[in-house]
Amino acid sequence: MDTFLHAHATHPDWRYALEIANAQLRAQRATQRQQHLPVPNLGFVYFSDMYAPQAEELLQALRHDWPGVAWVGGTGVGVCGNGVEYFDEPALVLMLGHFPTGSFQVFSGTHPLGPDAHTALVHADATTPELAELIAEMSERTASGYLFGGLPSARSQPLQVADGVFRGGLSGVAFGADVGLISRVTQGCTPVGPVRRVTAANEHLVLELDGEPALDALLADTGVSLSQPTVALPRLRSTLAGVSDAREATLARGGQFGENTRVRHLIGLEPGRRGVAIAEAVEVGQQIAFCQRDAVAARRDLVRICAEIREEIEAGIETPAAPGGAGAELAAASRIAGALYISCAGRGGPHFGAPSAELQIVQHALGDVPLAGFFAGGEIGHHHLYGYTGVLTVFTAS
Repeated sequence: MDTFLHAHATHPDWRYALEIANAQLRAQRATQRQQHLPVPNLGFVYFSDMYAPQAEELLQALRHDWPGVAWVGGTGVGVCGNGVEYFDEPALVLMLGHFPTGSFQVFSGTHPLGPDAHTALVHADATTPELAELIAEMSERTASGYLFGGLPSARSQPLQVADGVFRGGLSGVAFGADVGLISRVTQGCTPVGPVRRVTAANEHLVLELDGEPALDALLADTGVSLSQPTVALPRLRSTLAGVSDAREATLARGGQFGENTRVRHLIGLEPGRRGVAIAEAVEVGQQIAFCQRDAVAARRDLVRICAEIREEIEAGIETPAAPGGAGAELAAASRIAGALYISCAGRGGPHFGAPSAELQIVQHALGDVPLAGFFAGGEIGHHHLYGYTGVLTVFTAS
């Protein structure tokens, strides 16, 4: 693969936004022609849900402007390019790349996932029944077991693009083993208490943790008492639960959640049974750590995964030392053909403290590389469905 084309634009009329983006893409493509680089054959398109009523027209225009390109993507309450976020405004972001013939396959409800998938970019509808189980099943149908993606978001009906416009179900693009990519999940919450093991549960209701009533553990970890509801309720409303399976590590470096932990909302308390209800069915033996969102921890963890990706790329590069020792760093940036970043709709600049702050962290860490993405209603990494996370995937150049 060679460096991808990428562009983003905002305008109340999707046609003008597309033309602005196309002008950027055509200029980049002219440079590629001079270098005799092949034409793109796969495109990623993420657009504001404000353009959703015109999604079919938008896809038709993309097909007309870029013949021979297969398109995947969807809607978002926010979309992003490298270093920029568009929240609550009409915008779109495009990224196009050339992949080896036969190395990818677009799938949807009308074109099921084929047998040769090594990994896959997955978009899914949040209302799909047993969605977490479907994601795990799809993971098992890939050779690597690794999925990345997210749930398109919208104020009304979220849409998916997979060589057509779809509502509901799962869609995306599967890649073969010859497509080089590196993907990481970044968490955005910090534990407020120890990791505890579920010792009694009934579906979504956790009854005991480490043999003690679950509600008592929650109150101890948050430092509140139900006898003072005006203090306790706001604190409990901001508390979440980090869930991990029995044999998986809940915490990673620095005491933060690792990629095996799924953050879920607390959906109710059961004072009579001293239980806590969470937004995931749990089983005895699983682990839970109560947590809260933390912008500082989220920033630190995002920097960490960017560094890990760069280190993995640099490890395979032999390059002469540049002034200041930047040789491997510059070579790593040149090896990134393009990147996809899918972040929770509850993150972004508003959570990180300034407009476009989250994507500027990624830009600072990876360099000025092609990037497209959106802010999702849930994020997909490996075989899990996450919340309050970011999923960064980098395609490596030949």
